[in-house]
Amino acid sequence: MTVPQIDPFHTISLSTVAHRLASEGRSIIHMEFGQPSTGAPEAAIARAHHVLDTDPMGYWESQPLRERIARHYMEQYGVTVSPERIVLTSGASPALLLALTSCFIPGARVALARPGYVAYRNTLRTLHMEPVEIVCGETERFQLTAALIDALEPPPEGLIVASPANPTGTVLSDPELAAIVAVCRRKKIRIVSDEIYHGLTFGEPAHSVLEYDQSAMVVNSFSKYFSMAPWRLGWLVAAEDRVDAVQARVGNLFLPPSSLSQHAGLVAFDCREELDEHVKTYKRNRDLLLAALPRWGLRHIAPPDGAFYIYADIGHLTGDSLTFCIRLLRDTGVATAPGVDFDPVEGRHFMRFSFAVSTALIEEAIRRMTPWFTAREKDAGS
Repeated sequence: MTVPQIDPFHTISLSTVAHRLASEGRSIIHMEFGQPSTGAPEAAIARAHHVLDTDPMGYWESQPLRERIARHYMEQYGVTVSPERIVLTSGASPALLLALTSCFIPGARVALARPGYVAYRNTLRTLHMEPVEIVCGETERFQLTAALIDALEPPPEGLIVASPANPTGTVLSDPELAAIVAVCRRKKIRIVSDEIYHGLTFGEPAHSVLEYDQSAMVVNSFSKYFSMAPWRLGWLVAAEDRVDAVQARVGNLFLPPSSLSQHAGLVAFDCREELDEHVKTYKRNRDLLLAALPRWGLRHIAPPDGAFYIYADIGHLTGDSLTFCIRLLRDTGVATAPGVDFDPVEGRHFMRFSFAVSTALIEEAIRRMTPWFTAREKDAGS
């Protein structure tokens, strides 16, 4: 067995260029990553200061935090989850790795949407598993459907679901999610559900797969809605038959997450009013971009129902989204993400805008990008 080859995360390279330009004195607006520009809730920061002053800390997994997360599933989704099924992790990435390694063996086939988050595909390859990419285009709202999954032959062993999704922001409807679970149950496909953008929707709230399938593995994080990306705190809701396997792996591979982050995370759960104000900001930013994009000739986009992304078709302007985004960065100082990260086939015709920054920065980004896209449209039409 050879060492697997994985694709680079091109957006990281583009961000490196952006930071280098900033060090040279350029004004840069960072819309390349899904990282909230806001900080952790004020009460969570105050709690962290207190802990730093009074507690030497150490290796620790907070039982109160596990219990609070379990209570969250009852409050938000009406689902009973035992605290023993909650495994705290250093962000969502270890949670994904734990879910995959505790459910599937090397060679397992795991299906996922294309476009989709770059790390799904590359993590599967790193683990010597086979990503089975399901093409989800504009007709499917760039999102999985039960019919597409049912059509896979032979059925995969696993399925990664994301709603709201990255890079598109699309949200699965309640009936569609239920239908996907029904197909997976019938075909014995284990679901891994990435729910890190829950809380960030602009219409109906997203549903958890746990409402329909207690055998699913659910990944979540404090990085997005809770605005705590640098604190590196996440969790995995393990299926009851996988709890022991997950605990064995987390103890050997990762150890518990930062004690300081766990103290702050527990407080953050009760800062909803402050955090919901961030969501209102993201909605304003989304609306500003949705008004601007058609003026730039970008009329084919994934419906941004949630998260803080717009995935836009730029195929009439370029067949090389990476070069296109680098040129946009150098000319305007606005950093975005090339679609090729999320779809190695059609992604060369797409780009992703993150609107997780302040509204003032969105307005400035639009001011900078409007003449730039107008010029590209003019060149394309001539």
